Amino acid sequence: MSHARSDYTSFRNQAPELYDAILAVSQQAAKAGLDKQLLELVKIRASQINGCAFCVQHHVLLAEKLGVSADKINLVVAWREAPHFSPRERAALAFTEALTKLDGGVSDEVYGLARAEFSETELVFLTSAIGVINLWNRYGVAFRWTPAERPARAMT
Repeated sequence: MSHARSDYTSFRNQAPELYDAILAVSQQAAKAGLDKQLLELVKIRASQINGCAFCVQHHVLLAEKLGVSADKINLVVAWREAPHFSPRERAALAFTEALTKLDGGVSDEVYGLARAEFSETELVFLTSAIGVINLWNRYGVAFRWTPAERPARAMT
């Protein structure tokens, strides 16, 4: 595949009002009190499904900063087979996959699992987080945004 068609900074500069609006929606789930580590796992999983290298890398780096274990980050792609995820994380990841793929909608089973772990209000905000990462993924994939380099570790 060829290189980037555009970059993240260009998007922010070309459409600052749009960027600010999407960013504002992106921040609502955490502001509503949903766990930031869980939200990063959700964003990584949706970005993996959508093939957005920029967003996968961005959210992996954020998850690391928030203290998400390397095992969870590495295994989110195969979360069903890995014992590292709590029932709440599993419900969120199943809900993420259903809302990202939309091949059959959200089954009653997946909705029931999510509803058992999240209040109605939390589920509204989780849905918004999943929806907006899917929107970011569309930009990242369309313009082939280049993933950020991993920051060099400081020598001690």
